[in-house]
Parts: sequence; structure tokens; C-alpha cells
Amino acid sequence: MNEKLDQLEQRYDELQAKAADPSITSDLATYRATMKAISEIEEVVSKYRELKRVRKSLADTRGMLSSLKGDDELRELAELELADLQSKEPMLENELRVLLQPRDPNDEKNVFVEIRAGTGGDEASLFAAEIMRMYIRYAESKRWKVEMTDANYSSVNGIKDATLQVLGNRVYSRLKFESGVHRVQRVPQTETQGRIHTSAISVVVLPEAEDIDIQVFDKDLRIDTFCSSGPGGQSVNTTYSAVRITHLPSGLVVSCQDEKSQIKNRQKALKVLKARLYDIERQKREAELSATRKGMIGSGDRSEKVRTYNFPQDRVTDHRIGLTVHNLPAIMDGNLDGIIEPLTAHFQAEKLREAVEAK
Repeated sequence: MNEKLDQLEQRYDELQAKAADPSITSDLATYRATMKAISEIEEVVSKYRELKRVRKSLADTRGMLSSLKGDDELRELAELELADLQSKEPMLENELRVLLQPRDPNDEKNVFVEIRAGTGGDEASLFAAEIMRMYIRYAESKRWKVEMTDANYSSVNGIKDATLQVLGNRVYSRLKFESGVHRVQRVPQTETQGRIHTSAISVVVLPEAEDIDIQVFDKDLRIDTFCSSGPGGQSVNTTYSAVRITHLPSGLVVSCQDEKSQIKNRQKALKVLKARLYDIERQKREAELSATRKGMIGSGDRSEKVRTYNFPQDRVTDHRIGLTVHNLPAIMDGNLDGIIEPLTAHFQAEKLREAVEAK
């Protein structure tokens, strides 16, 4: 492992020197590729350098302990520092093993987030709208761009279903474990007797497919146009700008009415269609590779309840890892890192364990 880390550190230094070269900064494409290569290994190199500092401090502290004679106070301090460093070394080594695991090829991609109201009627649609807002606020905190691709509103200003496109740095790596059934427990606005109801919605996170990932042929598509509906301006219900695309071989249907331009709506709908087709192919591949893997480790299984939002108890529980977090208002306002980071760490550890067991 150390040999590989030394090579990565050397590569990192070379890339940093390249990025500082004035001839590179004038070539935008090369500069972007260089900065992207730096960002891909920066975390590993930073962690490796921290490990090397800990190892040097360990050697220095051990040397100091061997030379201390008769100074009990200094020796006690040195032993405390040694114990702290000895606990840090294996922790950093384990973190590096996780970082050196092969990355999900989709981690760098933009995503489509599909949100659908499930059981619970109007209350489910209201909760779907709140979850949509939660993801939008989280994206804003990460400086990601969010575009609404399609939305069908309920009679109470909730969301029957909606699709968001989220664009930014490593979006899929942060949101990929959000897929699944999200359950809410609270007293609905329409409840007059104060009874707690349980409703559910589904969230699906799809990595955006590139042309090299999946090909869609014109002969396999049926494209229909219709008037857009819902909140909007003068074009709503007056122009045939909304687009519905049916992929004939699979039967998948995608619609988009966000833009006033039919051409732009068609482009967005095609992106969503490709993402869904790519997700189907990805699930097939992963099922073939590991039929025993369960949950949301990348299988795309959305039938399992993954999270419960309990408003009376001010808590959110992620059932996959048994995590309970309080301060529900902050979470609904987009502060999701307290859930996303433990989920990511858990599934990274699972992948590392599987890799070790496979050897």
C-alpha cells in the first residue's frame, strides 16, 4: 500500500507543478483536466501525508522516551502522546484503505432525483413537496445547480411526482444512498382530532447517463407534444411546448414541461430517459455480479423503507444503519450531511470488508 501511496504523492506533486505552469493556464481544456486529476487524488495524498507525520512523531516520541532518565513528569507526558499517536496510526491506515478502494464510476456524475407521493393521499403529496425542498436546500448548500425537469402538483399544492436535475461536483457520490421509501409520521394539516398519521413517498436517484453509457435511437422513440400545466406564465395551457417521450422497446415514458421551448423540453426528457435506461442496465450488471447484495448498496432496490421522519419525536431514523438524528427542522431545511456522511462511511466499510473477504 505504501508504494502505491508514494506513487500517488509523486503524481500529485507533478500535477500541482503542471497547474502552476502559465502555458497550461492559458489552455482551458488542459487546465480543467489537470485540476480534475488533482481533485481525484487530493484527499488520498492529504491523508497519506497526515499518516507520515504521525509515523514520524511516533518515531520521535519513542526515541525521546528511551532517552528520558529520571524525569517522571516528562516521561508521563511522552507516554500519553505515544498512546494518542498509536491510536491514530491504524485509524489513518484504515481510512486510506477505504480511499484506495475502486471508486463507483458514477460518483462524479450529475443526477436526476425523482420524488413520488405514495400511500397517504394529500399528506403524502405535501411531504413529497417538503422532501423536494429539502434536497433543493441541500444542493444550494453544496453550490450545486438544480433544474426542475417535470412536476405534477396535487390539489393541496403538494407534489404527486417531480423530477429534479442536480448538477455539480460529485453529486451522485453524495446522493446515491437517498433512493428508497421515505416514511413520515406526524399530525396532518387536515387532521382535526390530533391523530398521528403515517404516509410514505419514494425517492429515486439516477446518475445522468452519457452518450457513451447508453444509446437511444430515434426509431425506438414515440414523441408526443401537449400543453404544459401547473404554475406558470402565459404559455401554460396555450402552446404545445410540453413533450412526452415513449421508449418503445422498454415501455418507459418520460415527460418534460419545465421549459417554454419544445426543443429544450425534448432535450431534458431525453436526458431523463437515458438516465432511467442506464439505471436499468446498471441494476442488471450489479445483480449478475452479486445476487446476494441487499439494501441500497447500489442495487437500486427501492421497495425497502430506508428512512422515517417522526415529527412528534423530532427525529429522523435511517433504518439501514440504525442511525437516529434529532433536530428535524434543520434536516428538513437541507442539513443532510449528518445522515449522508455516516451512510457513506458505512457502505464504504462494507465494500472494504467484502474486498478483504474475497481475497
